[in-house]
Amino acid sequence: MMQGQQIKEKITERYSKIALEGNSDCLCSCCSDGPEEEKSSAAENSSYPMQSATDVGYDSKDIASIPETSILGVGCGVPTKFANIREGEVVVDLGSGAGIDVFLSANQVGKSGKVIGIDMTDAMLEKAKKNAKKNNYTNVEFHKGDIEKRIPIKDNTADLAISNCVINLTTDKASAFKEIYRILKDHGGRMVISDLVADREIDKDAVNPEKWCSCIDGALTKENYLQSIKHAEFKNVEVLEEKTYIEEIAGNNKDTGRKISSLIIKAIKD
Repeated sequence: MMQGQQIKEKITERYSKIALEGNSDCLCSCCSDGPEEEKSSAAENSSYPMQSATDVGYDSKDIASIPETSILGVGCGVPTKFANIREGEVVVDLGSGAGIDVFLSANQVGKSGKVIGIDMTDAMLEKAKKNAKKNNYTNVEFHKGDIEKRIPIKDNTADLAISNCVINLTTDKASAFKEIYRILKDHGGRMVISDLVADREIDKDAVNPEKWCSCIDGALTKENYLQSIKHAEFKNVEVLEEKTYIEEIAGNNKDTGRKISSLIIKAIKD
């Protein structure tokens, strides 16, 4: 079994590579492990990240309004579509990567609002900060943080927390949700996230580090995932959207052949 620190190191290594080299090979992101010929085709297609973003539900006009280099083709949904972001709000994006959801949110909160991106990968943070500076975003910040240990934000700060297929990368999801709860404003702070769940969980001794990076082997069942949110004291937990993401081909290994689904989840801090 891989230990938590080993998994974090693997995630950091792979996402650093994506930040520096792009994601055309789809080796380690929340994207399906398709046939090799599909991966080769994607690798030859410079528009792959944009196409991948629209495939999971981003509006082409919206993503045309933000820095192209913030779009890496990772993620499994579009939390900003369901978040009802308002002018003047403070939004925190957990696992912000190169900044796609930060910049989309920044366009909505306006100059009177603020969007804070949190990521644990130095290369992603550097890329996001360059994107912000080059494109004159004055209402965004990016900070390094491990969301399942301590989000570097004060209690009762954010109106909204968003995340796109990142909680699944953590090894202690209950702790991550408690941290999200802490930073949200009392009496109405909300969380809107996209993530993957599975019809069966992988035995800890059978974890594949590559598939953990792809948000597959770290996937909880829908029931356990929602329960982790409720244990963090969130109220009104609801699934806003549910789609089949990938169905693994069953093999001799009892831990293959799972159905992976993409969810958009909303919850409120009472």
